Amino acid sequence: MSALLLNRTTRGRALAAWLVTVAFIVPIYIALVSAFKSQSQILANPLGPPVPFTWENIGNALSRPDALIQTGLLNSIVVTAATLLVLIPLAAAASFWISERTGWVKSGLIALFALGLMIPPQVVLQPIVSLLQSVGLANSYPGLILSNIGGGYMSFAVFVYVGFLRTVPRDVIDAARMDGASELRVWWTIVMPLLRPATATVGIFLGLWVWNDFLNPLFILGPLQGQTITTGIYQSLGQYSTDYGQLFGIMFLAALIPVVGYLVTQREFIHGLMSGASKG
Repeated sequence: MSALLLNRTTRGRALAAWLVTVAFIVPIYIALVSAFKSQSQILANPLGPPVPFTWENIGNALSRPDALIQTGLLNSIVVTAATLLVLIPLAAAASFWISERTGWVKSGLIALFALGLMIPPQVVLQPIVSLLQSVGLANSYPGLILSNIGGGYMSFAVFVYVGFLRTVPRDVIDAARMDGASELRVWWTIVMPLLRPATATVGIFLGLWVWNDFLNPLFILGPLQGQTITTGIYQSLGQYSTDYGQLFGIMFLAALIPVVGYLVTQREFIHGLMSGASKG
């Protein structure tokens, strides 16, 4: 009887896993194949393969007179790159300093950063916009970049780095200090190279979050001051009708850069995840 119940439980878990997998894969499949199908094919058979295969949607997206794709991709690259270039060293330095503390100081700082993960970003969006307006950074890309550096993004990076720093051999750091290296040199020449797997993990997650962010660019930049690729997709939607083929073509182009970034850093990314899981 117990073997029968165990068999049923195993089958139920397998079925649930398959259902969840299909629920994730189907939208991605529809978006991918629709980028290479005509409007009539998309409306007639959304799940069907792209037969005949066409590059027309990609060409129409790239040849828009408003240069929405080129402008949106360039702005997203600048915003994402600037955010990561500032946030990663800042979070790594803060995490190294926190890891060197003990007792209530370390616990209190970790709890403080935990609050950044607990507060929904939508709750603090309006106060951030008001703050940027008061300092003259509203409707600007520097204001958007500064808003990305703080909050939940910083908290996530600190948590990853602090957890990974527990696996870093203390002998290496202590030896560098005994040789007379300053704290800044220890952090930059010893700690940062050892944090490469964690940096890849932080970079991929935060890069995707910043790249796919919609509310912050929409509210901080405003509809007339500029656009990232996500707000560009929103602007490409027609009021009365939508060219779904071109829309999916834009989505395909928007996803290319994050996918390439992951493929370039996937080895370090997987190493970081496995190190956290095995040594955590």
